[in-house]
Amino acid sequence: MRFARRSAAATAAVALTLALPYEAWPHARVANDGGGDPPASQGPFGAECRLRYDGSEVTAYCHNPYPEPDRVSLHIECARWWDLDSDGRAVEAGPAQTVRLTGRCWERIGSAWVSHRRTE
Repeated sequence: MRFARRSAAATAAVALTLALPYEAWPHARVANDGGGDPPASQGPFGAECRLRYDGSEVTAYCHNPYPEPDRVSLHIECARWWDLDSDGRAVEAGPAQTVRLTGRCWERIGSAWVSHRRTE
């Protein structure tokens, strides 16, 4: 009987802990090193990119509506373990310019994304 009470209390504690929202847990703070969102003082930045999949090929169209250039790179993770993942070279998308980035896997694409970097 004593074991049943202890396990019930432990189960309730675990359930309550898991029910807490993500924001309630403490998280490490990471300094902004140019990746991700820019500080508000630097103004809006970043090309808007659309990815298009066609079998084993992916194409990204990135349009930069802002006056500051953006260096964009296409990254591809292939679905099969033997297929090589790739990181494309950075291409500069100037103000009001659209660039096209392409890449492929041998068989299937697992995921693809575009990274952004400010020009220096």
